Amino acid sequence: MGSRKLLMIFLDGVGIGKNNPDVNPFIRFKYDFFDDYFGGFPTKNNSRIKKKYHSIFPVNATLGVPGLPQSGTGQTSIFCGVNAAKIIGQHFGPYPYSTLKPIIKEKNIFQSLIELGFRVNFSNAYPQRFFDYIESGRKTLTVTTLSYLNANQKLSKVDEILKQKAVSAEITNQIWNEKLGYDLPIISPQKAGKIFREIGDEFQFNLFEYFLTDHAGHSQDFNFAYHVISNFDGFLEGILSEFDYHKNMLFIISDHGNLEDLSVKTHTRNPALCLAIGKHNADFVSRIKSLKDVKRNIISYLNGE
Repeated sequence: MGSRKLLMIFLDGVGIGKNNPDVNPFIRFKYDFFDDYFGGFPTKNNSRIKKKYHSIFPVNATLGVPGLPQSGTGQTSIFCGVNAAKIIGQHFGPYPYSTLKPIIKEKNIFQSLIELGFRVNFSNAYPQRFFDYIESGRKTLTVTTLSYLNANQKLSKVDEILKQKAVSAEITNQIWNEKLGYDLPIISPQKAGKIFREIGDEFQFNLFEYFLTDHAGHSQDFNFAYHVISNFDGFLEGILSEFDYHKNMLFIISDHGNLEDLSVKTHTRNPALCLAIGKHNADFVSRIKSLKDVKRNIISYLNGE
């Protein structure tokens, strides 16, 4: 087992869309860090951006199945290394189809990495009402949450946010205060990104999930979309401000398109956005053709291949 570390961000509902500011909030607005660091967001006409230490590229999210890609099957494919849509014969979501749950239990990336001797972490914290929901006996969970629990790992609570050992799903803690009644310190997206990166120092694999991008896509609200993307922009800045490109990899992937086209309320069949940042980004990118290739590629990378 090598000394490599991989930070992964799962970005819900972000595809590579048209170069059209009337529908695409990534093109309509300026995002300080992303525009400066990457030279802007990719579009269908410029879907691959390659530099020495980073690659942005499209990934097929349709999985060879008709219809609009959905989170349940897309995320199962990402985190379990299977073509979940083909297994059940359709795209399904937002939660995993019942037939997929045994696959998630057996093949999720947390479990596989633990069996190989790697230390893993899920950096998202959950509010108390989520744990109350679990204790009530209801078990409708997202793929990421179900995967982590199936690997016998403990989800973080508000205490971990205060200790800077976890990050709220909306990055800055503002929504937790306004909607959930907490009194947490409001932090900048840059600070949250730094916390995520520092948490990753203790693990070979550290995951953060940002689902507000999908919510913003369904909302068709350009102002909300700008706020959500801007927070993520600052989050990236915080991660990369002191990033070790030689020892670490930052890998970002989505499960389907949505936010890149606010002219429709639904998901899209656009390719999913994917980024690899680190010394070995080119090799990493070359092995990913579809969502189902992600898990295998992460394991190969951490094994030093």
